[in-house]
Amino acid sequence: MAEKLIRTPFPIVSVEKSGFKETYGGAEDIVTVFCTLIRMSAHSDTCLVTMHPIGGTGWLPIMSTFARAGIHVLACDSRYRGADYALNMEKVTVDLGSCMRHAREVLGYKHVVLLGWSGGGSLSAFYQAQAERPTVTSSPCGSGPDLTQAGLLPADAVIMMAAHVSRHGTLTEWIDASILDETNPELRDPEFDLYGSLLSPPFSEDFLERYRAAQIARNRKITAWVKDKLDELQRQGRMNEEFAFVTHGTMADPRWLDPAVDPNDRAPGTCYLGDPKVVNNGPVGLARFCTLRSWLSQWSIDDANACGPTSLGRVSVPVLVVGNTADDACTPSHTKALFDAVSHDQKARFDIKGANHYYMGQPELAAEATERVLDWLREYNFPV
Repeated sequence: MAEKLIRTPFPIVSVEKSGFKETYGGAEDIVTVFCTLIRMSAHSDTCLVTMHPIGGTGWLPIMSTFARAGIHVLACDSRYRGADYALNMEKVTVDLGSCMRHAREVLGYKHVVLLGWSGGGSLSAFYQAQAERPTVTSSPCGSGPDLTQAGLLPADAVIMMAAHVSRHGTLTEWIDASILDETNPELRDPEFDLYGSLLSPPFSEDFLERYRAAQIARNRKITAWVKDKLDELQRQGRMNEEFAFVTHGTMADPRWLDPAVDPNDRAPGTCYLGDPKVVNNGPVGLARFCTLRSWLSQWSIDDANACGPTSLGRVSVPVLVVGNTADDACTPSHTKALFDAVSHDQKARFDIKGANHYYMGQPELAAEATERVLDWLREYNFPV
């Protein structure tokens, strides 16, 4: 009988004083981070620690493949698992810190490596930069946490796998530039309406430049409104109150329709969530439901702190960047930006030909990626 994976779930519970409750259920000021240790054997000196700001990484095909190859994986869910409407990236960083400390001090691993998959890439890079030389003393909304006082333990290396540059950078590249009125998304500029009747691929360089500028302008317009609304609440003495809102149109990136834009092996006319026209206003779109403080922390192009390339430029440990050439979520420009940002020579990059974002239905490519990652770890004397 084939040996089975050992999955050990457990919570990490801490107390954190806050002005108001922003996660559902449970006692006030109690923060719970759920983790799963995935392994084949009882012992390993090296552990991959992985966290996505809102996604559960424990059941991704690649994590099981790593474990079956003999390396332990600690898959961690932040306090915002599955719900990013109030997500604070600085608090997520604290959550990852509790998992890193648990891996070293409780589980006793000699070598701990951050595995930043997809949206966990910029989180892992930001975490490592703040663990090595903390600079962020508050969230962009002006309140905590102070990462310089968080006691974050640095990793021994960082792996960026099928990763994008940041939540705020990705949203800005995906946001629908045609929407003119945030309260009436049907009011659109036909010059920028990718799903209207006037436009079709291929798109000219001039159009792409104007479209990207309009996307940035829309992000900044929302940010200005958010700051005004937050200031209004505070002027009224409503210091801990929030305001929820909807952002329409968040999957209108020209690259999903035109394969010549940031080209790779992805299928044109689709994205990792399906038909981009449907996703553009669907319930799972980026930033669809949000709150004021959360927007500033995770979605504002000018205010959010957790930027992958900026953070990697401050990281001193070895960095590996892995791209998937058929990825329909994190495309080559992101992979390149992450690799180029690393300022030292202990870095490497490789691409997995034909691999999609999740390695779904591609066990052989997941195995190829795993073996190449393990080879890289061995180069730095991390036993696997």
